[in-house]
Amino acid sequence: MKKLISPLALGLMLMISAIGCGRGDGESARFLMRTSQGEILLELDYGKAPLTCANFERYAEEGFYDETIFHRVISTFMIQGGGFTEDICKKETHKPIKNEADNGLKNRRGTIAMARTSAVHSATSQFFINVENNDNLDHRAPNPPGFGYCVFGRVIEGMDTVDKIRAVPTEVRGNHKNVPRDAVVIESVRLVE
Repeated sequence: MKKLISPLALGLMLMISAIGCGRGDGESARFLMRTSQGEILLELDYGKAPLTCANFERYAEEGFYDETIFHRVISTFMIQGGGFTEDICKKETHKPIKNEADNGLKNRRGTIAMARTSAVHSATSQFFINVENNDNLDHRAPNPPGFGYCVFGRVIEGMDTVDKIRAVPTEVRGNHKNVPRDAVVIESVRLVE
């Protein structure tokens, strides 16, 4: 008897294929983020968050992150970037992805996670790097208040750069709070072979 693939499984396989994720279970990849404050080397966990990692890789390959900024910096919480230009214009993104926050990874200092709205499955290009342990962002339950924010990797070099960014003075600009007074630019994000 032939085994049929469920529509959900088929949809996920097609999404992974469309995004360009060809990495196997348990594999990782490294990305070098060059910023105006220094370099950050990230290691992404494709085994735990395959859709999220493939999504980040797609934006990096397209050059989407080049010349975006860290637009939200809270020194006791996180640094967020990947969606706005220096003049605080939001860039057009691909469709939102499935939230993989139930993967067992925790929002600990030095991890990278997806930013989203209050809608569980609304993450697109924006990410944040935790500068403290943020247990309140972890997956606790399969419902909107408890779903959490998907961790998909960690900083393996460059926490000194992250700490420089977290310490920059911020201000309110338009209706955006915690915007660095002097832009912290993401110059590029590239896969390290």
